[in-house]
Amino acid sequence: MKQLIKSLSADYADIHFISGEVFSWSPSDRKIYYNGNVKSTEISKWSLLHEFSHAALNHTGYSSDLELLMMEAEAWDYAKSISPEYGLKIDDEHVQDCLDTYRDWLHARSGCPTCDQTSMQVVPQVYLCVNCQQQWRVSDAKFRRPYRLCIKSDKNKTSVEHSTLPMFY
Repeated sequence: MKQLIKSLSADYADIHFISGEVFSWSPSDRKIYYNGNVKSTEISKWSLLHEFSHAALNHTGYSSDLELLMMEAEAWDYAKSISPEYGLKIDDEHVQDCLDTYRDWLHARSGCPTCDQTSMQVVPQVYLCVNCQQQWRVSDAKFRRPYRLCIKSDKNKTSVEHSTLPMFY
């Protein structure tokens, strides 16, 4: 892992690598955080290269859940394309497993709490069911239980109810 960080730092001096608890990219300060507490493995190197790919692709934010999934796929594709330059070959199955966590998260958030129909995001954190017209809010959390807060309205009042889904890791 240290050698990979050294190589990436030499190739991209404007990106800083910081030991932390999880692998992540911070566009605001152009830092890549990596889990310095784990043993250096192929998977940890792939994760580092994936976060680096977010930086190289200038991923700074997203406006919808689907856009986030697309950015994750784009970062994995880029990581796979540059991995030979760093003596790595990223396993396709690992990439799909990682993307599956986002697909599962997106599916859980987009399922209508009333009729279970897969629905569409209309604005950030708000979904609308095209089947029953139920609207609900979701949190901006990516790595927590996907909560759905239903927005029910009739002519006289608005009420809300909480609906929770299984937790994804």
